[in-house]
Amino acid sequence: MFKRQIIKELNKWRNNTSHLPLVVRGARQVGKTTVINNFGMEFDNFISLNMERPEERSIVESGLPLQEMLPLLFLRKGIRRKNGDTLLFIDEIQNSPYAVSKLRYLHEDMPELFIITAGSLLENLVDMNLSFPVGRVGYLPVRPCSFCEFLSATQGEDKVELLSQYRHTVHFHDELMAFFNQYCIVGGMPEVVQHFADHRDMLAVDGIYSRLLRGYIDDAEKYAKTKKMTETVRLLMRYGWYHAGSVITLGNFAGSEYKSKEVAEGFRLLEKAMLLELVYPSTSARLPALPEHRRMPKLFWLDTGMLNYVTKVRQEIINANDLLDIWKGRIGEQIVAQELLNLNNDINQTRSFWTKGRGDGGAEVDLTWVVDSQLVPIEVKTGHNSHLRSLHSFMDASPISIAVRVWSGPFSVDDVVTTVGRKPFKLVNLPFYLIGELELIVRENC
Repeated sequence: MFKRQIIKELNKWRNNTSHLPLVVRGARQVGKTTVINNFGMEFDNFISLNMERPEERSIVESGLPLQEMLPLLFLRKGIRRKNGDTLLFIDEIQNSPYAVSKLRYLHEDMPELFIITAGSLLENLVDMNLSFPVGRVGYLPVRPCSFCEFLSATQGEDKVELLSQYRHTVHFHDELMAFFNQYCIVGGMPEVVQHFADHRDMLAVDGIYSRLLRGYIDDAEKYAKTKKMTETVRLLMRYGWYHAGSVITLGNFAGSEYKSKEVAEGFRLLEKAMLLELVYPSTSARLPALPEHRRMPKLFWLDTGMLNYVTKVRQEIINANDLLDIWKGRIGEQIVAQELLNLNNDINQTRSFWTKGRGDGGAEVDLTWVVDSQLVPIEVKTGHNSHLRSLHSFMDASPISIAVRVWSGPFSVDDVVTTVGRKPFKLVNLPFYLIGELELIVRENC
């Protein structure tokens, strides 16, 4: 079943006595509405509203006290109210700035009522100087399906259970890597995953991706404030995919004539839509590792399936012996970065990578991740341990003694000594299909 972790978080929210109104965030078509509708079936009363429908929006914006509004909502939806808990779901709430501004008051008027909202580009309401209830609501991100969810949908729960027994995956390595390659091609958009699970045809999802891409472009352009920003967004949505997993320069991006400020504004809009993230480097190998926003960022998109559709590299993945042979390894880095975001449900979670300070050479570690207050380096590379020079540089500067190399080989742990500082550390060789178990594996091997 998709989004099991999200359902778990929703149940935790329901059992919390305060249950502040919950804002579910995520790009369009990542399954927000579906998962909330399924969750709503567990309540005695469930009212689902869509603020794109004028007749439903007019009741919410009527200004009536919630105690008077609620019976009208039951009447509008043709639902007979029962005794017990009631969940009010307000979808596409960005279409009603009034509803956004009144969220805190809805909860104060009827604290026993459960309220969930969902929508896209909600941060733009802040830019419009509306009374967004900061600090009075909770947030929950919904992202594309993880590999575990893909595996569950396409192969069943037995294969998912195997991943938690990570030391035994070596006996099923080739099979699991084949499934992961499928995931790289198909991606994690729920509609696409379900279509593939039903039909087992990787190319039959093109129509879905075409529709999704057009919807993303239309959505982003809707909130572009100027003609110049609209043109910039079109450029990024057309050519930005080709720079996934790369360190990028904002000025004259993709050979354009747009200035750094214009490109940055376009990227910020797409970040608000949760379509991508600009990931900035840190020069610190220990916490706190603050991102350096004056340096060039890496670009990661929300979903590798969409990326493969736009860039037309799917056939390369089908024919490849190793994900790291494709597109100079950038597909591998993109999918690792994508999987990392599914390790927790923190709406503020960002990714980072490490570089040496200016003048200290060109060392760069692909990604870093915090596990139990430890900044863990992650290299997405194959090859001999002694060739991981950047990782060795990081470990010489780090107080920890464990590092991760994601690759297409089976799981193993090596005892390694850095080439310069002669510092011993454990190198966890993590196959792509075990990224979802990264935090557990780091804890058990520290």
